[in-house]
Amino acid sequence: MLARMTTTLAHRGPDGEGFLIEGPVALGHRRLSIIDLVGGSQPMANEDESIWVTYNGEIYNEPELRKSLLAQGHTFRSQSDTECLVHLYEEHGTDFVRFLNGMFALALWDKKRNRLVLARDRMGQKPLLYAQTSSGGLVFGSEAKALLEHPEVSRRLDLSGLARYLFYEYIPAPYSIWSGLRKLPPAHVLVWEEGEARVSRYWSAPASLKESESPPFEVAAEQFWTDFRSAVARHRRSDVPLGVFLSGGIDSSSVAAALAELEPAQGIHTFSIGFADPTFDESPHARRVARHLGTDHHERTFSVQAVQELLPDVAGWLDEPFGDASILPTHLLSRFARSEVTVALGGDGADELLAGYPTFVAERAADLFRRLPRAARALAGAAVGRLPVNHGNISLDFRLKQFLRGAAESAPLAHQRWLGSFSGAEINRLLIAGEPVDVEAEHLLRASGLVPTADPLTRSLALYQDTYLPDDILAKVDRASMACGLEVRAPFLDALLVDSMQSLPASFKYGRNQTKRLLKKAAAGRLPASILDRPKKGFGIPVAHWLRGPLAGLLSSLLNRSRLERQGLFDPNEVARRIGEHSAGVRDHRKPLWTLLMFQLWYDRWHGS
Repeated sequence: MLARMTTTLAHRGPDGEGFLIEGPVALGHRRLSIIDLVGGSQPMANEDESIWVTYNGEIYNEPELRKSLLAQGHTFRSQSDTECLVHLYEEHGTDFVRFLNGMFALALWDKKRNRLVLARDRMGQKPLLYAQTSSGGLVFGSEAKALLEHPEVSRRLDLSGLARYLFYEYIPAPYSIWSGLRKLPPAHVLVWEEGEARVSRYWSAPASLKESESPPFEVAAEQFWTDFRSAVARHRRSDVPLGVFLSGGIDSSSVAAALAELEPAQGIHTFSIGFADPTFDESPHARRVARHLGTDHHERTFSVQAVQELLPDVAGWLDEPFGDASILPTHLLSRFARSEVTVALGGDGADELLAGYPTFVAERAADLFRRLPRAARALAGAAVGRLPVNHGNISLDFRLKQFLRGAAESAPLAHQRWLGSFSGAEINRLLIAGEPVDVEAEHLLRASGLVPTADPLTRSLALYQDTYLPDDILAKVDRASMACGLEVRAPFLDALLVDSMQSLPASFKYGRNQTKRLLKKAAAGRLPASILDRPKKGFGIPVAHWLRGPLAGLLSSLLNRSRLERQGLFDPNEVARRIGEHSAGVRDHRKPLWTLLMFQLWYDRWHGS
């Protein structure tokens, strides 16, 4: 059974496998060889084999930890960062995770104490799920598919998880789509002793300074770049070829620019992909950055058909419904890069830490909108409603209509309306199975417990870091890249850099109507001005067009009335209305229809047609 569970994760670790079965514990590991290709096999033990660990990820401060542990008398048998974990645990017990700067999901077995420790990195870059079995045991793994191989783990659909999926387009930790299966949240540790699990948070973001307490903005920007370059230096450590994802946006371009300050640019592999539709194609911008820096740039254009052919595969990678369509181009980019390198650096995390999304601009606009007289707001809504539907990439009418969906709400709900597909009321109309779930009240409660600050931007950033970053952005990158055995690292999420960024005043991140203000100041002179001033587009695909054209048949077959009636989850009339309006060009339902389509693909894969 352990071998079957481990084999389901072979795509994450194609270079080998290892097992430990001893007493009450069984550990399995699939390896993607990055550091110490010969001596880094797992599970790995301490000197007397009383402590064993298996983990996925990278520890970026391993050289510093190793030096300290050697000075304390520990003996190392490999150059692998894995070995640091067992020795660090010997020194600090379950607090050892507080000393780690890296991305990781780990399981550590302490034989003497009969204790199992599960832990996940601060920001949630690596996934970790667990379930308690009917006989009182604990199973865990990097993906749900491994746990579902265990005969005592239920495959039953969790209807409250489905409601959360419709609200978020993903399911935030600790919840999942599977009844009884839970995700360990980022920055948490689970200790299993005597048949009981204790889950606790081991790290929280430091409080931000007031502008009067911080260094001048220009000084902070230069210090940020110094810290960022150091983070990139830590993240480039590898015994296998490494490259950079380059979209032509400021985040990935900054990663490439910092790396070019550390090593000759002509030896840096950068990767971008393009599409035939120019409104969704950012490859010319990536090409411009690559020329500016002088990197060894690799570029490939994909057809619409290539993207669409991935759809059936996505349900298998994810083992949970996922509504962010950018997972498709992310996988194509990962697969393209994997032909040359085993590790890639990406720009993920900058938007959530440095306020890069247009929704932060919308939050300020919504605050002004709510102050307008009721009649003026109604007039604006009517005018926007009369705009003709344009199914282009983030068209003006789509942006304005999305803005109005959340403009009247409090900030936590407004942001989720702008990001998500369905409101709470819409979910209750759509779902006909199970008891209604008040996802909006749950979301507000979650937001209220994050950070004790009066600053609205800091509160919003904390919410993005708690939900959208780990469970959408990082989950997407992890699944899309690991599906082809590529490790993607995010220098913006380096622990030391995050602590530094979190402590900065909110006005340094978004101010003077400028998003990512600090990064743009720091990158000025290092990147072309046209890249700094580009509006954010995201890694989009023409979903709205596809649902009326090449995907219309798939939409009809997966969401037709007879099928929905047999399934018994969604109101067929509500679904038919949205499909009809979208097909006729009367309304733009790209987000809800895509969210439903991806659920149905997942449902077919895991529950049968």
